[in-house]
Amino acid sequence: MQLEIIVLSKAGGREVNEDACGFWSAPEACFCVLSDGLGGHYGGDVASKLAVQHTLDSFRAMPECSSRAVEAALQAGNLAIIREQHRDARLKQMRATAVVLSIDTKLGVAVWGHVGDSRLYCFREARIIEQTRDHSVIQSMVDAGYLQPRELRDSPNRSKLLAALGNEEQFSVEIIPVAFPLMDGDIFLLCSDGLWEYVEEEDMERMLKAAPSASDWLKALENRVLERGHKGQDNYSAIAVWCRDPDEATLRGPV
Repeated sequence: MQLEIIVLSKAGGREVNEDACGFWSAPEACFCVLSDGLGGHYGGDVASKLAVQHTLDSFRAMPECSSRAVEAALQAGNLAIIREQHRDARLKQMRATAVVLSIDTKLGVAVWGHVGDSRLYCFREARIIEQTRDHSVIQSMVDAGYLQPRELRDSPNRSKLLAALGNEEQFSVEIIPVAFPLMDGDIFLLCSDGLWEYVEEEDMERMLKAAPSASDWLKALENRVLERGHKGQDNYSAIAVWCRDPDEATLRGPV
């Protein structure tokens, strides 16, 4: 199994892009990470870049597709943010979300983990078969039955998080317990809330079904964000990972 990887990250209507994305690949493994620096805290752009850099560094040191490697990578990002908080008092309140995908291309399995409201979706035959759940106040209220799922996008409190990197008192992440078996044609989408808030899951599936390539799909998703967004809209970022037959696969950078 080989992979096609496309990265999209834009500032939207903001002066600074507080999102950061990256990936690293080896002959039998690939690791992707997306982070969103929290806009309410000074240094969000610093936090997201630290999260991506140190998460990928951790994967390079432990290039395996396992829950322990994903947890170690997220912990590395968390500790890097905390160290910078101590070094520069102006950055004390900075935080970041993160979503990480690890793929073993030889065994054909994946492991992922996340903290905050940056999401991972897994598509099979253009349908969502796996999706992370936000670590947010609104998600917990939806899970408890107090709110409807549509309010994840509409509520004015949708950005209030229950977990993020950079919290020295508590490190809480969610990682799937066992490796997920892949099939040729499976597709992953890692994205920040600046993208998924404007693109509903049904639209993701419909656009994917019509897209001839990962690049075309991300462009369609971006067009929907721009159609529904507003002047001061949030940064938006995504990483698309297409699991291809070896003869079809390519590795690409930003759209």
